[in-house]
Amino acid sequence: MSDVRHVLVLPDRDAAEEVASELADRFGVVEEPQLVRDALAGEDDAEDAQWLVVIEDAATRLDPAALDAFAAEYEGWLEAPPEE
Repeated sequence: MSDVRHVLVLPDRDAAEEVASELADRFGVVEEPQLVRDALAGEDDAEDAQWLVVIEDAATRLDPAALDAFAAEYEGWLEAPPEE
């Protein structure tokens, strides 16, 4: 089975940084999540950028529903994994 990658989409950098720092406490994530700025298509304005928090879940022990609810606390959501 391949590694699972969860992507949380957050409205801004502050929310993404808070989520990333809370992951260890809430979910026991030991590997540092990756923060990625995701500019919306056709937008150059930094204000229109979403931020992604990428979590590697090699042990597939994180609950996607719990991650989605956690992201929702910060006005974000869990990106649905691509269909294989």
